[in-house]
Amino acid sequence: MSRILVTGSADGLGRLAADALLSAGHGVVVHARNPERAAALGPLVDRGADIVVGDLVERDAVRGIAADLNGREPLDAVIHNAGVWRGNAVMPVNIIAPYLLTALLRAPRRLVYVTSGSHYDGQPSLARVDWLGGRSGSYADSKLFVTALAAAMGRLRPGVLSNAVDPGWVPTKMGGPYASDDLEMGHRTQEWLASSDDPEALTSGGYWYHQRRAEPHPAVHDTAFQDSLLKALAEETGTPLD
Repeated sequence: MSRILVTGSADGLGRLAADALLSAGHGVVVHARNPERAAALGPLVDRGADIVVGDLVERDAVRGIAADLNGREPLDAVIHNAGVWRGNAVMPVNIIAPYLLTALLRAPRRLVYVTSGSHYDGQPSLARVDWLGGRSGSYADSKLFVTALAAAMGRLRPGVLSNAVDPGWVPTKMGGPYASDDLEMGHRTQEWLASSDDPEALTSGGYWYHQRRAEPHPAVHDTAFQDSLLKALAEETGTPLD
């Protein structure tokens, strides 16, 4: 059985993924941004889940999460599920936090980054990106960046399985009540990539939708864009990848 961190697991797809992994017998670390949100995770903690608390908007809090987890039993996988679709937290939560956790956590064997089909509308340009979130950032851009981060990790860390997952437009708080995709399929792929020994799940560098590999935005596998993105993130956070 694996030990798996699921960020943003107080509700939505993260909560469903954590619940399913816990039911399958895996060790799960759930995450909430504050104590109030953490209280909602009580039922999962009562079933054996560990918990970590910290606001992914705040870089010092992300560093604290990483330090806390590095002092515990090592992780086998991380599902970077937490995300926001509008407001000043878009860039901090959707790309800065996943990057920092990737850079700071003792390398797990599997990395799963939850992205979106909206990444196809993202612009592969790093000019004038407000990483601090002082201006409302583009959700599509943030998802293009995190999808490229997943592909870059698949290239640069050959001992790690790194993939991006589009869960589809599902009826969660973020997706809204009129979302038309299958909620069950919306969280199944990230669980499978984080824990399964199926041959397809043991591949890396993919962009997945409902357990099928798909072709992402062309910039995702552009190594020059990947390298520029990683350089910008390292300079912005003061934390390069090892």
